Amino acid sequence: MKLRFLAGAAVIACSAGAVMIAAPAVSQGASGPIARYTVDASTTSGLGAMGAGGGFGAAMGMLRGGGGQVAHELLLRLGSSRTATGAPKADHFVPQGTGLAPSVPLVTPERARSEPYTPGTMPQGQMPRGRLLLYWGCGEHAPKGQPVVIDFAKMAKGQVPPGLFAQGVNLPDDWEVLASNSTTYGEWPNARDSRSVPARSSLLGPHKVVSTYAPQIDFTLADDFMPALQPRSANLPSGAVRLDWNALPRATGYYAWLMGAKSGGGQDADMVWWSSSSTQQFGGALAGWLSPAAVAKLVSAGTVMPSTQISCTVPAEVKQAAGEVAMTQLYGYGPQADFAYPPRPANAKAAWKPDWIARVRFRSNSTIMLGMPGMDGMGQADGADSSSAPPPSGKPKCKKGLAGIAQRAAGLCE
Repeated sequence: MKLRFLAGAAVIACSAGAVMIAAPAVSQGASGPIARYTVDASTTSGLGAMGAGGGFGAAMGMLRGGGGQVAHELLLRLGSSRTATGAPKADHFVPQGTGLAPSVPLVTPERARSEPYTPGTMPQGQMPRGRLLLYWGCGEHAPKGQPVVIDFAKMAKGQVPPGLFAQGVNLPDDWEVLASNSTTYGEWPNARDSRSVPARSSLLGPHKVVSTYAPQIDFTLADDFMPALQPRSANLPSGAVRLDWNALPRATGYYAWLMGAKSGGGQDADMVWWSSSSTQQFGGALAGWLSPAAVAKLVSAGTVMPSTQISCTVPAEVKQAAGEVAMTQLYGYGPQADFAYPPRPANAKAAWKPDWIARVRFRSNSTIMLGMPGMDGMGQADGADSSSAPPPSGKPKCKKGLAGIAQRAAGLCE
């Protein structure tokens, strides 16, 4: 697998998210609350935890079944219909257990001019050449009619096939806070404060948001970061790969996707994208935070796996086309806590116009390299080059390319 293919995967995933963001969002006007606040909390494991200070070796330890590094992530966004008096200023005062006390600043970013985004298009000049092979569904073999083949050259010209990305579920509680739909906006992390959330951080307790452009927001959280996902894989005689993971107590559903490409194919080689959905649904909102109501709708549609399912088999055709190592993401969607002032009346028909609303969403996600030793049951033979003698240390010789880099970092070869 070439590194540029992973870059291409990132472009596709980001573009998928842009498609979802481009969908109409709830705006703040005279009829809505003055302020809206969102807290998105994530527990990350595997390769995704590399940025949390554990390093590549710690992430590799988890891939080999050693527990490894776990990281926490927080995304805070405040939107208001008011204009700040003077320079906008906002702070989120957090419980001592977060490791971020007493507060984090919600900074208003400078508005930069940018070209308007057209839904359904891809960034120009960033797409690799070649083709994208789309597979979906859990099972030892891909159903008839797969893969769907997409030409990157056509995608670069904005010709995105219909039904490529997951569609929004259009539920009232799936609103987003953005600079574009707020008169005044603040966010964390930001350029002024980008501290990492400690691995043992806890969100339990009182929270307070004070700003110069919105009413004071107070709420107390009884929900905390979700446990870490611990995915494992094993090769099957059919050539398929079984992916298993631990059940998360508060999970509402699971979703997995895989991206890979064979080594040595050059820039025009085929890239493979697979998802666990029983329908052709890729990227978009599925790579973010989803409310329990949204997940329930997606589970009914077959897009998201139910919370009772803790395994999925990647078809043999996907493993063969994706090459020796494939980047795999697993998401476990969690609970949601909603707050408002004044609170919603018990009588649903009664008039209600809150000064502010706040939403806290939780998820757990893990990134693994499907095909690495210790993850797919291939053992030492998968990391060794049978045509070469092992080095004096007795360890097998590392392969070339991304697989060899990962194995060398894990201490499995030289």
